[in-house]
Amino acid sequence: MKSAVQSYLESLQDHISLSIERADGKAKFVEEIWQHASGGGGRTRVIQDGAVFEKGGVNFSAVSGILPEKMAAKMNTESTPYFATGVSVVIHPYSPMIPTVHCNYRYFEQYDSQGNVVKAWFGGGADLTPYYPFLEDIQHFHRVHKAACDKHSPDYYPKFKAWCDEYFFLSHRGETRGVGGIFFDYLSENLDATFAFIQSCGNAFTEAYLPIVERRKHEPFGEKEKHFQRLRRGRYVEFNLIYDRGTLFGLETRGRTESILMSLPKEAGWEYNYAPSADSREAMLYRCLRPRDWLNETAI
Repeated sequence: MKSAVQSYLESLQDHISLSIERADGKAKFVEEIWQHASGGGGRTRVIQDGAVFEKGGVNFSAVSGILPEKMAAKMNTESTPYFATGVSVVIHPYSPMIPTVHCNYRYFEQYDSQGNVVKAWFGGGADLTPYYPFLEDIQHFHRVHKAACDKHSPDYYPKFKAWCDEYFFLSHRGETRGVGGIFFDYLSENLDATFAFIQSCGNAFTEAYLPIVERRKHEPFGEKEKHFQRLRRGRYVEFNLIYDRGTLFGLETRGRTESILMSLPKEAGWEYNYAPSADSREAMLYRCLRPRDWLNETAI
């Protein structure tokens, strides 16, 4: 299983990287190959200062070692040998009219002292973080992921959409990070079927995101909109450094810091006690930062 998953994730990285480069039309990914101190390594790919994308990363890793006790406790497991592989994507467009997007798909195995697999599971998902939301974009993103889920079970989308709303939530702010998508973790039953599901979701990413990029890349904006984008990116930073499991896992297992923190935007800001003007376009976003049944909404 682990070799099959690793091979698929490497191909997914290639597909997404090429698709992002084509959509940008100017910048190319810079790749770094790295080795993990305890075993394995990865390919970090970062794009910056493009025609469309200000900063983005499409990373692959496959690492092994002994799970640190602190991380094992968080995962409610033992400090034993492990293998973990995944692809992580975060794209921060230059235009505040284009949403930031994230996806991550991963596989984890844990072994006993004889090298036998004692635990194995999949996790992942994708979510959208707009600054100036458009209902058709939000619905498109959710519709594509629902179709990927429905290929495998009619229960998946509602379950994993709700899980996404719960996970990508900044409790200290009382708001969701964005407008959601799907999220799941520790899926350990019927690994073959779950792997097929992972492939459907991974393959759906570019279909879910790039049409939004094409629709919005010519929308006008100015410094006011860029300022608001920087403030909202600050919330993105807060989530990734305080709550995100992938970030915490990578740092706790002494992964490559630059690769882990590639998810952070090139520019972000914090302004004391910021509040948008009532009925402004900026205020519209705040109506989106709560769980909503996006596929059945008629207005933001």
